[in-house]
Amino acid sequence: MKALIFDGQLILKQVSDPVPKKGEVLIRVRYSSICNTDLEILQGYMGYKGILGHEFAGEVVSKKSKFFEKDVVGEINITCGKCYMCTTGRKTHCINRTVMGIFEHPGCFADYIVLPEANLHVIPANVDMPSAVLAEPLAAALEIFEQTKIKPTDNVFIFGAGKLGLLIA
Repeated sequence: MKALIFDGQLILKQVSDPVPKKGEVLIRVRYSSICNTDLEILQGYMGYKGILGHEFAGEVVSKKSKFFEKDVVGEINITCGKCYMCTTGRKTHCINRTVMGIFEHPGCFADYIVLPEANLHVIPANVDMPSAVLAEPLAAALEIFEQTKIKPTDNVFIFGAGKLGLLIA
């Protein structure tokens, strides 16, 4: 498969297809999007080297998956399910987590990716794949409201003109 790999510079390379482990599925990436985090990685953020990208929409090609031939998006945090944070309902803060295309897990700027089946969400029939790519930044935007106590009557100032700032607004 082709993959866009960062190792101090961006290189489009032919690499082996990823192989799913138990509980994981193989996904054919149909669409992906560039995030500001990807651009920050190019400047040294997180020290990440590997296949970039974490915003995608694709089709499950693992025949044994309940999502076989379904169009999906996926959560980018790959968690252990065993640590204190995971077992107390805070898996996005898993102490053993990896993050697709950001920290120790290959990203989606490739023909195929592997993710845990539990991380997948089927794209509704009324949402096209190019729009579904925004599921990850939309989830990040919605998390802001989970972490803050903004009331409908509050006046707020949103600083940021990127897609995340626009989605929060």
